Amino acid sequence: MHRDNEGHMNRFATQPPSLSYRNLAMPTTNAVNAVTAIPAADSAAALAHFQASLQFETDCSDVSAALASGTPGFVLLDVRSPALFAQGHVPGALNLPHGKIVASKLAGYPQDTLFITYCAGPHCNGAARGALRLAQLGRPVKLMIGGITGWLDEGFTLASATANREMLDAHG
Repeated sequence: MHRDNEGHMNRFATQPPSLSYRNLAMPTTNAVNAVTAIPAADSAAALAHFQASLQFETDCSDVSAALASGTPGFVLLDVRSPALFAQGHVPGALNLPHGKIVASKLAGYPQDTLFITYCAGPHCNGAARGALRLAQLGRPVKLMIGGITGWLDEGFTLASATANREMLDAHG
């Protein structure tokens, strides 16, 4: 028997398993379910896959740290519409909607400039569309997974076009 939240004895209550190193490290069953029905890749294949994935994407935390360093080594592109960009964007990002990514817009950047694209979040494929266009133009590119949603989930703040304009007006 176990005690419930109010301290009463209850013979039907079950005690949740405690998480410890021992029961995390030693699986107790070989159950087949939606997770285990398809076996995991061998370690060599997993290594190749995850190394390759980092060539194509980065995350919000790494982008934030690189931007804070003052020398990020990339150009951050918000590929959403100008209206959404004005409502809020990652500080330091430039707005270039994915449909407008063409060679002439990139002419001022050296050919080896790394571009990082982002959009609204995991429910949006705009960042992938922008990355595709950049790759078609022969430009190095990565996608910032999570987009605006991920940025906010990580606790980072957004800048707005209005705030940027007010700052410019205040400084002359």
